[in-house]
Amino acid sequence: MAAGRSITLSLSPIWRPISQERLLGLGYATPYLSRFGADCERSLAFMPAAQGAERWPAGAPLRTALVGIEDLPLGDSSIDRILMVHALEFAENPEALLAETWRVLAPGGSLIIVVPHRRGVWARFEHTPFGSGRPWSRGQLTRLLRSVTFTPNAWGEALFFPPFERQQLVGFAPAMERIGRKLWPMFAGVVIIEAVKQLHRGIPVASAAKERRAAKPVLVPAGAGAGARARADHRPD
Repeated sequence: MAAGRSITLSLSPIWRPISQERLLGLGYATPYLSRFGADCERSLAFMPAAQGAERWPAGAPLRTALVGIEDLPLGDSSIDRILMVHALEFAENPEALLAETWRVLAPGGSLIIVVPHRRGVWARFEHTPFGSGRPWSRGQLTRLLRSVTFTPNAWGEALFFPPFERQQLVGFAPAMERIGRKLWPMFAGVVIIEAVKQLHRGIPVASAAKERRAAKPVLVPAGAGAGARARADHRPD
């Protein structure tokens, strides 16, 4: 798929390798998890309950789960990297979603978000993968991330060609993608941002997290990029 190739190309410079990391895809990130998650200790795909789930990976033990996107069944600081695709634009409460990702990320862990660009053509057509939900601009994403104490670290764009409906026109996509990166970068179809979890964050006394149902931790907390990790005694082999 031309759109997937374009996004993969833009993710590659941002995706610094982390040996033995724990990787989580939120939304519908499975095509990119298959591409970038080969060296991970573990990769999981959590899909929003309101939208449904797909089986992944094919021909292997299932690593997908249907979840409440703002109440992840993971322990604090248990994931090294999160890739969020087709999630933020559908969130009823974007701040709550990002606060939850902050909770499960290890100190120094990174969050990579792929969202439809407010100025892009892809957000204006319903037949495209990014034609639904709320599109975002760079400035809006930056303010949102900083409001929950993420630090924006790197940017990228993709989908500089229009969303062709005729299959015979898709062959022009690679050339238009190269030209668009040089001539009309502000009209990219999607925005990609990497943000890092800061090590210190103030926790309000009256926190909504206290009222949230306590989820049983699935993964053991660890720092981002840690190699061999000690398993908790209560966790099954």
